[in-house]
Amino acid sequence: MIERYTRPVMKTLWSEQTRYERWLQVEILAVEAWEELGRIPRGVASRLKRKAKVDAARVLDYEERYHHDVLAFISAVADTVDPEDAKYIHFGLTSTDVVDTALASLVTEALDIVRDDVIALRDAVKRRALETRRIPVIGRTHGMHAEPTSHGLKWALWWLELGRDLERVERARANMAVMKMSGAVGNYANLPPFIEQYVAERLGLTPAPLSTQVLQRDRHAEVVTALAILAGTLDKMATEIRLSQRTEVGELEEPFSSGQRGSSAMPHKKNPIRSEQISGLSRVIRGYVIPALEDIPLWYERDISHSSVERILLPDVTTLADYLVTQMTRIVTGLTIRSDRMQQNLEFTGGLVFSGKVLLALVEHGMSRDEAYDLVQRHALAQSRNPEKSFRERLMSDPAVQERLSSEELEALFAVEPYLAEVDHIFERIGLCNGHEEEQQ
Repeated sequence: MIERYTRPVMKTLWSEQTRYERWLQVEILAVEAWEELGRIPRGVASRLKRKAKVDAARVLDYEERYHHDVLAFISAVADTVDPEDAKYIHFGLTSTDVVDTALASLVTEALDIVRDDVIALRDAVKRRALETRRIPVIGRTHGMHAEPTSHGLKWALWWLELGRDLERVERARANMAVMKMSGAVGNYANLPPFIEQYVAERLGLTPAPLSTQVLQRDRHAEVVTALAILAGTLDKMATEIRLSQRTEVGELEEPFSSGQRGSSAMPHKKNPIRSEQISGLSRVIRGYVIPALEDIPLWYERDISHSSVERILLPDVTTLADYLVTQMTRIVTGLTIRSDRMQQNLEFTGGLVFSGKVLLALVEHGMSRDEAYDLVQRHALAQSRNPEKSFRERLMSDPAVQERLSSEELEALFAVEPYLAEVDHIFERIGLCNGHEEEQQ
């Protein structure tokens, strides 16, 4: 991933140097395990820990000759240790015993970072939900004004969805936190299962119950898919912010720092560029789902058609997920919430958004539903064409309405408060009240 969208923690984690150092860690742990079995002389592992080094540039030099990165790595490490100790590096192993084990370790570490990012974002969203639950806003369906609702319910909905995203990330991490050290075709022909168990325990991984030469790639695909769904949530949030920052709406505003400029040509502009960036880069993450799924079928016990894809895909997806979640946390924390504009937009249609309440009241007072619907719709459309006379005034002057509703009863139907009456109940049900963290999803 380009540096523009890479935080330092992910840059270090996915560097070539870190990858080779993780390979070396796996190799030395395997030597320790062989020593425990008495197959390698005591002291080799400790000397390798002290002396063995790996340099990414040196590995590349060897790879240009060998056209095999693991053999290049072994030679580069062997140059730094005693030849007698070097012969035990990669003892009994096949390349993917090292590569897949190290990759699983790196991916789970990356997912730990993303998991912590999501927890921080969820906390920020929760705070926004609690502080805005009593703020009325016009609800919209099909992009059109529908009925009033609580602005806090938008945040509560995102909080719940991020909770499911968190569960998916944790589940993908659990299925990725496995390793294999079972040999060329997965049957332990050249090394006993003890070696695998020993290395797994020290890396915080679990031996795969069964493998071929490689770990099965449905595990890696689950990681990518979970992060793609997370990206979808972020895109959903970003899209809402972008729509709400439109000049005609003006209900939300991204943070705009002192000295920031919005347009090279129009000094008045304050554009939702961070949210647009999140929407754009979410497409990149989702675009990796198909390659990840296509990596699942491999020939027989293994081919390397997946390998080149994963060198790009796994670092990019985890790096972008980390970047986008932290960016969204910054947006949420610094977002300006314009309750005054929300009130203006509620009043924009002259009361049309209360048509549903009027419809129900007329039915409750004896009018048929079809008759009531036609009556309310007729006045609503008339007010839309000619707003000089309000929707409420048109209804009050209609004899059919006067027969069934007093002016006080009709007036009460245009109040916002009933639309917020159950908000506290909803918040309690999902665990957003009184500090409770449990929710029903």
